[in-house]
Amino acid sequence: MRPSSRPARRAGRPGPRPGPRPGARFGADAEAGSASLEFITAGLILLVPLVYLVLALSAVQAGTLAVEGAARQAARVYVQAPDEAQATVRAERAVEFGLADYGIPTESAAVRIRCAPAPGTCLTRQGRVVVTVGVVVALPFVPDLLSLGRPAGILVQSSATQTVSRFRGSG
Repeated sequence: MRPSSRPARRAGRPGPRPGPRPGARFGADAEAGSASLEFITAGLILLVPLVYLVLALSAVQAGTLAVEGAARQAARVYVQAPDEAQATVRAERAVEFGLADYGIPTESAAVRIRCAPAPGTCLTRQGRVVVTVGVVVALPFVPDLLSLGRPAGILVQSSATQTVSRFRGSG
């Protein structure tokens, strides 16, 4: 047998560890603590836009629900009024209440009332009343667009149609 150039190991003592020497600046020791920094950075980069998206969609959804409810109530109130003058006042008031429930200012609302089949037949039997309500929903945390004095927003509108009762005025 040939003599080995390596020294014999004693039983129970491990040999030298493979890998970098203890003072080396690469490997697993060099990246200690950077995972938490990477997680926080990546989390903020992804979380901030996601939170803004949720806020913006919530604002638009609230505006959508507000105009839909306001248009529906205005059309219902309009067809139940005794004459067109009171019908218009009541419909505008219903829109104000509907938008106020969602915190939307009524000054920015556009209300349009149309009658079918002819413009002068609003409160006749089987006449149809179409109420359209539209508002601009401001996006949260967006400054004035081009310094025009109004915030950037999305136009949301809804229409509701009600038919006047065929028994109107018969009793």
